[in-house]
Amino acid sequence: MRILIATAGSRGDVAPYTGLGTRLRAAGHRVAVATHATFADSVRAAGLEFRALPVDPRAALASAAGRRLLEAGSGPGVMLQLLRLGRRFMPELGDGIADATALGTDLLLTTSTTTALGQVAAEAAGIPSIGLYLQPLAPTREFAPAVTCTRSLGGPGNLLAGHAVQAATDQLFAPAVHGLRRRLGLPPRRIAQARQGHPVLHGFSTAVIPRPADWRPSLDVAGYWWPSRDLRWQPPTRLLDFLAAGPKPVFVGFGSLVVPDAERLTATLLAAVRAARVRVVLQSGWSGFAAARPPVSPPPPPRPAAPSSAPRTARAPPRTRPPTRSRPAA
Repeated sequence: MRILIATAGSRGDVAPYTGLGTRLRAAGHRVAVATHATFADSVRAAGLEFRALPVDPRAALASAAGRRLLEAGSGPGVMLQLLRLGRRFMPELGDGIADATALGTDLLLTTSTTTALGQVAAEAAGIPSIGLYLQPLAPTREFAPAVTCTRSLGGPGNLLAGHAVQAATDQLFAPAVHGLRRRLGLPPRRIAQARQGHPVLHGFSTAVIPRPADWRPSLDVAGYWWPSRDLRWQPPTRLLDFLAAGPKPVFVGFGSLVVPDAERLTATLLAAVRAARVRVVLQSGWSGFAAARPPVSPPPPPRPAAPSSAPRTARAPPRTRPPTRSRPAA
């Protein structure tokens, strides 16, 4: 079977699906991933076919509108602002998903950021689609929507908030979905109608979040999808030299987070490192961190290593159980 996984967003929206893709490939399927060009190497390193989607999410967040959004903080209002920022790119993204699907697909797997548009592409191609979500997004009485960043509002309140967030998100996707349906020769159909009965698998553990009892049967929890490991990756010589030159360092990294003032945040982090008198590996990632001088003096250790990216499995050693401490006598 020819399977296409269509996903859009930051590295955290892409990496888990490389692991899922490798398992599907091992089961005998031909697997392609449609996503942004910035992730092409990681997709191909997993042995999967890469199909390009338009839009550069990092550039969008680094734009003037994106920086204003980042400076606004967090919460449901900011999440809606983020979706509004993405709304400008949704028509282009929809065309990209449709084009990627047309390259030869028997089953389309979509994520929370691509399902509304992906369902249209799958319908036009006459193929089934399944959602693959990393978070529980369907309304439920059991907890408040994740984007609200609030505690439980009580059963009725949680459910009402969930439907409100879902309706607001539908409104943001609606123009792009209607336009794509028109371009592909499909009759009008509301996003809420397309969602009814649509199967969705969730990539988290029920040990962390039990499956809500009031979810419809086609919403299921499959467990975590871990990113594919690139066994060919080797750490840079500078990083190896730094690790060997002294005590174990502290790792600091914000992954794909774009910060409004990377220079100021870098200075704050290095000041904390100096105060704690520890060595640090500062991952620049999308935040643009740069360590210009040693964090501890005297004596001066090697300057902080600042790799732009590295597999998390390579950065994090296996956990070991700490020794049991005996309690002091009363």
